[in-house]
Amino acid sequence: MKQHTTLAFRSLIGTALCFALFYAFPTFAGRPQKPINPLVDTLIQKTPNTAFLQLKQRLKEAVKKEDFLTTGLCYQQIGALFYFQAAYAQAINYYYKADQVFRQENALPQLAGNLNKIGEAYYYVRQYRIALEKFQEALKLYQQSGNTKGIADSYGLIGQTYEKTQNYPAAMKYQQLALAVYHKEKDKQGIAKIYENIGSIYEDKPHLDSALKYYTLALDGNIKEKNLQSQIEIINNIGDVYRKTGRYPEALTYTKRAEGMAKAMNDQYQLSSAYRDLSKTFDLMKRYDSAYHYSELGRDIFLKIFTEDNNKQLALVQTLFEIQQKDDAIAKFEQEKSTDRILLIATILIILLLLCLAASIISRQRLKLRNEQQLNEQNQRLFETQNEAIKDALELKSKELTNTTLHAIQSNQFLEELRSTIEALVKDDKRDQKKALQQLIQRINQNINQDQHWKDFSRMFEQIHQTFFDHLKAHCDDLTANDIRLVALIKMNLSSKDMAVLFGISQDSLRVARYRLRKKLNLPQGENLSTFIQTL
Repeated sequence: MKQHTTLAFRSLIGTALCFALFYAFPTFAGRPQKPINPLVDTLIQKTPNTAFLQLKQRLKEAVKKEDFLTTGLCYQQIGALFYFQAAYAQAINYYYKADQVFRQENALPQLAGNLNKIGEAYYYVRQYRIALEKFQEALKLYQQSGNTKGIADSYGLIGQTYEKTQNYPAAMKYQQLALAVYHKEKDKQGIAKIYENIGSIYEDKPHLDSALKYYTLALDGNIKEKNLQSQIEIINNIGDVYRKTGRYPEALTYTKRAEGMAKAMNDQYQLSSAYRDLSKTFDLMKRYDSAYHYSELGRDIFLKIFTEDNNKQLALVQTLFEIQQKDDAIAKFEQEKSTDRILLIATILIILLLLCLAASIISRQRLKLRNEQQLNEQNQRLFETQNEAIKDALELKSKELTNTTLHAIQSNQFLEELRSTIEALVKDDKRDQKKALQQLIQRINQNINQDQHWKDFSRMFEQIHQTFFDHLKAHCDDLTANDIRLVALIKMNLSSKDMAVLFGISQDSLRVARYRLRKKLNLPQGENLSTFIQTL
C-alpha cells in the first residue's frame, strides 16, 4: 500500500534532517484540508517559512481585533504547515489551540474538521486509539449537523484507522458506509478514493485479485476526474499487486507508466517511488544490472529532495527562531516601559506594608513577651512548690526507711541475743528444759528473716529509688528475692555487720552471698560491688 507517497517521503526527509524538532513516521491517512486561501496552500508546501510569517501576522491581527473564528483558523493553518513538514508534535499543538477556540465559539463545523485534522496527525505517529477517538467525535458532530460530505470523510478515516490495527471487518464496514454516502451524493472523487481504500484492505489481507479490481475502479474514477496525482499513486499500487503475484511484465508496465507521469509532472517524490518499485521488480526478475540502475536513480533523487527539503526546513527553523527573538524583544520593551511606574507603586505599597507589618510585629512581640514572662513566673513558682513538696516527701520517706531499717536491725539484734542466751541454757543437762528451749530456738530461726518490717522497707525503698530495681533487672534478670534484698541494703550503705544481723546469718555467710551476687552480675575482677550498685 502506497497512499500519498509525497507526504511519506517528506516524513522521511524530516526525520533525517531535524530529529530533535520533527517526528516523522512514514504512514499515511490523508492530506490536510485546504488552508485559508490557495496562496497560503502553495506557500505551505513550497516556502513554509514565508507561509508561517504570513499566518503569524494574520494571527496577531485577529487576536488584536478579537476575531476569534479567524484566530482559530490561523492556529489550524499553522498546524497544517507543521503537518506538511512532518512535524506532527507541533502540528498537534496548534490544532489543539484551534480546538479550544472553536469550542469556546461553538463553531461546530470548524470544530469537526479540526478534529479530523488532529486525528490525522495522531494517525501519522501511530497513535491509532487517539486518532480513532477524534475521528468518531468529528463523525458525531457531522451527523448532528447533517453534513454528508463530512460524514463520508469521517467514515473513510475511521476505516483507514481500523485497517492499520488489522481490524479488517470494521475497516471494510466503514469504507462501505463512506462509499454509500459518496454514491448518494454522486461525489466521483470521493468514490474513487474509497475504491482505493478498499483495494488497500484487500491488498493487506491479502486478497490480491480483489485489490486489483478496486484499484482499477479507483484509477478509472481518477482518470475521469483528471486527478493526476492520485492516478500516479494508484498506478504504483497496481504495479505492486502485479509484482506480488509474480506477474513482473505487467508490474513493469504500470510502474513505468507511473514513472512517465511523474516525470511529466516533475513530481520528484513519485518519481523516486517509481524508481524504487522498478528496482524491486527487476531484482525479483534477477535482472540485477537494471535493479542496480534504478536503485541508483532513486538514491540520486532522494539526495536531491533531501537537499531541497533541508533548505526549506532549515529556513523554517531559522524563521521560528527569529520570530521568537523578535517576540521576546517586543515583550521586553513593552515590559520595560511600564516597569518604572509599576516599581514606584510597588515600592510605596511595600513600604506601607512593611511599616504596618513592623508595627504589628512589635505590638504582638511585646504582648507575647509580657504573656511569656507572666507564664514563666507562674511556672517557676509552681516548679519551686512542687520541688519543695517532693523534697519534703523524699526526706520523710528516707527517715521512715532509716527508722524501719534500724528497727529491723534492733529486732534482729534482740533476737540474736535471745538466741545466744537460749543456746547457753540448752547446754545444761536438764532434759525437759533442753527440749523446750530447742523448740523456742527453732521458732526464732524461722522468724528472724521474716520480720514484718521488710514489707514496709521494700515499699519505701521503691518510692525513694523509683527506677533502681528496673535498672537492676535490665542488667541481670535472674536474681532471687534475697539477692535483691542484699542489693537494696548495699545501696543504703549499711555495714556488713548490720546486713548480717538483718539476714540472720554470720558475716562469713554474708561474704559468700556477696561473692555469689558478683558472679550473677558478671562484675569483672577488681570492680567494687558497692561502687557498681551505687551507680545503678
